[in-house]
Amino acid sequence: MKKLAGILAVLLLFSLPVFALQKSKGGEQGKGGQRGGGEQHGGGHGNPVGGGHIPSRGPAPAPAPSRPPARPNPGKTGGPPPAEEHRNYSDQQGHPPAPHVHANNDQWVGHDTGPKDPHYRLDRPWEHGHFPGEIGRSHIYRLEGGGRDRFRFGGYYFSVAPYDYDYCGDWLWDSDDIVLYPDPDHIGWYLAYDVRLGTYCHVLFLGPA
Repeated sequence: MKKLAGILAVLLLFSLPVFALQKSKGGEQGKGGQRGGGEQHGGGHGNPVGGGHIPSRGPAPAPAPSRPPARPNPGKTGGPPPAEEHRNYSDQQGHPPAPHVHANNDQWVGHDTGPKDPHYRLDRPWEHGHFPGEIGRSHIYRLEGGGRDRFRFGGYYFSVAPYDYDYCGDWLWDSDDIVLYPDPDHIGWYLAYDVRLGTYCHVLFLGPA
């Protein structure tokens, strides 16, 4: 009996270090797996905005704002409102100050003011009709010249909403690729997304070129 107890004691003595070593390795592997999964989930590669990314969908309708949007400058007709009215949409380091779309989850940053935003109110929505071409990620258009007041692609003219003028200052009007999305909140407008920059603006359809 004493001999058997001695053998069990020796076996237990040798098994403890092995068990401790396996536990240590298992803990290190678990930490490494969590770290690697976090890097993959966060993107870790490519541009956080733009760089050729095309959103799979347009923005969802915005919830009712907690407070009404700032009203345009009284007495001013046409043209962009004062600079102090413009929001900075740089929500993370390295993201542009213009409205943009996150490449990792297709979040439309900046489309949150709802249908009562006075900056996008039109007295005669769809005055020039609806754009007859394809919209959404299925079709990419190349800008063919012009500027923010009147630019062309796909054989049709568009114009940027005056309030968005400051958000398209770095667009290349004769070479950037554009994808058009419906605007679920502001009647009469489309959203033109710049594939290179990952930014977008409200645009008005003006008819055939």
